[in-house]
Amino acid sequence: MQKPELKPYYDVAVIGAGMGGLTTAALLSKAGLSVCVLEKEPHAGGYLAGFRRKDFRFDTAIHWLNQCTPGGMACKIFDLLGNDHPNVIPQRRIRRYKGESFDYLLTNNPDELRDQLISEFPHEREGLLRFFKAAKKLGKSFNEFSKIFRTEESMTAVERMKNKLPLLKFAMPFIPYISYTGEKGLKKGLNKFFKDEKLHKIFTGETELLSCLVPIGWAYYGDFQSPPVGGGQVLPEWMEHVVKYYDNDIIYKAAVNEVVVENNTAKGVKFTHFNTNYTVKCKYVVAACDIETLYEKMLPQHAIPAKLKDKLKDADIYSSSVTVSIALDCTPDKLGFNEELVHIVTENAPTGEQCDGNPHTSEISILAPSFRDPSLAPEGCGTLTLFMPAFMNYSNDWETDKDDKGNYKRGEAYKQLKNEIADIIIQRVEDMVAPGLRSHILFYDVATPVTHWRYTGNRGGTMMGAKPGKKNMQNKIAHYQTPVNNLLLGGHWAELGGGVPIAVKAGANAALLIFKKEKPEAFQLMAGYMDGKIPVEILHNAAVFKPYANDWKQEPTPAQKAAMRSQSAD
Repeated sequence: MQKPELKPYYDVAVIGAGMGGLTTAALLSKAGLSVCVLEKEPHAGGYLAGFRRKDFRFDTAIHWLNQCTPGGMACKIFDLLGNDHPNVIPQRRIRRYKGESFDYLLTNNPDELRDQLISEFPHEREGLLRFFKAAKKLGKSFNEFSKIFRTEESMTAVERMKNKLPLLKFAMPFIPYISYTGEKGLKKGLNKFFKDEKLHKIFTGETELLSCLVPIGWAYYGDFQSPPVGGGQVLPEWMEHVVKYYDNDIIYKAAVNEVVVENNTAKGVKFTHFNTNYTVKCKYVVAACDIETLYEKMLPQHAIPAKLKDKLKDADIYSSSVTVSIALDCTPDKLGFNEELVHIVTENAPTGEQCDGNPHTSEISILAPSFRDPSLAPEGCGTLTLFMPAFMNYSNDWETDKDDKGNYKRGEAYKQLKNEIADIIIQRVEDMVAPGLRSHILFYDVATPVTHWRYTGNRGGTMMGAKPGKKNMQNKIAHYQTPVNNLLLGGHWAELGGGVPIAVKAGANAALLIFKKEKPEAFQLMAGYMDGKIPVEILHNAAVFKPYANDWKQEPTPAQKAAMRSQSAD
């Protein structure tokens, strides 16, 4: 074990090396600040870390990416950091809606699906035209997202007033549909457009009207991307390189125990690394980790008002998942898979049963990552990833017990349950979309909410954090500035929503708030850039941002390394 080499003092300590924490660290590093990133796992990435089994590489969480192509919000931040960032792959085939009686494909030309539905349901023509028109309006609104992602916490009072108009313009297309949630609300919302039950069944797996409309809206504006070649994990690998390029530190297997607070001001972080305790002294702490863990376990008991803690405990959060990662002895196209996400539903099951974690009725999402990127599997082989919404409280917390520290103890009952669930999911996929699937499985790996909790610390193993919605907005769940001075949030909990764009947004805004106090010139330039008023070239040429060599070299995947070894042996 190598002892971590810590500097005597850092400008900023960052808790968590997911995309949020790494974005903050990379931006601060580029502005010349000293940074120490502490990550409890042995590698970077959080939900993007992925894993390797034999010569197969699996992504653990990505369904698709948004805002990662030129002009997109996440890509704007990547472009600011360097020109050598991994490039995502735009999708043409986006989503396949599959039930017992229907099979429809959404592409990057949604009018194809619209016209197909009109031909099959001519009596609903007018409503279908309005439905797709409404979706397109939402997509147009999202297309402007890259100009309004600066947090109001970084703005002056005058700027906040001026910001209301673009925010309202962004929100207006959503307002007519935001209240249509739950089974009754979804039905009522769809009835605004069409009443034919066969059309309703296409969206059986959704819990709100907006989730029916938004994917179609994104599709109109080409905002669906697959991960870069090599898988989602190459994004955090690149950011890790950027942070280290500026001689800053990332320490793995570093379990943070405490944020040091003096006079209600963060002064450092205490962590354990291979049973040895260390302290990082710093001026600022950015927590890109689970907010409940931060507020309940890492801070003094009275540092956070009880009212805020109660609101966070009551927040509406995203589900966790059961994720089955499958290695195939054939390429996915042999089983009928393509680049799109396949979404299968049980048509006659109520909406509530589509997302309650019951493996017999729940919606299932299927990806064929190695179809999109053959480098993820050995030649002639492939990968599949199956996702099902799931919750920590299923079957007595997945048949686990807790130790005195609150950790879940996984025994034989847990292993048996997760394999039983995986078996049901695989059988449903085989029955509905991939006959003969089982005969092509080399091996598979099963992750449950317990798994996601173990690797991320997120409450309930949630995949993304707090949901957008009236309740969370009214309770001001999302925030950057904490009640402790110089302690900021910089991960998913700083914003409502989830995924790579939200993590990047959170990380960028956390860095911006530090620039505001420590680097006024960097703050002015970056704020202008985030607002779409300054081109990236101005920032690249500014003395306040240190130059970067654009020298990242992507490592070959395990399958590519195996192929190179085989060629060398020949």
